[in-house]
Amino acid sequence: MYFDLSYLSNILKNCRTIAVVGLSPKWHRPSYFAAKYMQEHGYRIIPVNPSCADETILGEKCYAQLLDIPDSVDLVDVFRRSEEVYPLVEQAISMRAKGFWQQLGVNHLLAFERAKEAGLWSVADRCVKIEHARIFGGLHWMGVNTGILSAKKIF
Repeated sequence: MYFDLSYLSNILKNCRTIAVVGLSPKWHRPSYFAAKYMQEHGYRIIPVNPSCADETILGEKCYAQLLDIPDSVDLVDVFRRSEEVYPLVEQAISMRAKGFWQQLGVNHLLAFERAKEAGLWSVADRCVKIEHARIFGGLHWMGVNTGILSAKKIF
């Protein structure tokens, strides 16, 4: 799927509280890496993972499901298998989220269309971290801006 740069930019500018469904407490998992990056760029991350409910991930209380979150959520970011996505879009709609984002490798077409029909921004098969870095800076040929690689001779 193709997503216009201004479309993605609007989502990332207007959705500052992100519920991350499937956020792992393990630092080496893609969900953790992406959520930590977004948190470091000023977004509030709300973890959603039933196996970690009532624990903390990235300093935030983790919830078992989206509907358990007491605060308002702007964007639902999904790190789940595609076949598990549709009930999540219905929950996102009922909680009045502004957007529904299916992560890289997650692409449930009916959920994508349902979110759009309900007036939510809808994205599928894209990484929120990669798109943020691409649009607002920080994405280099390796995918991260570590500041470690240099053409400067050090010895």
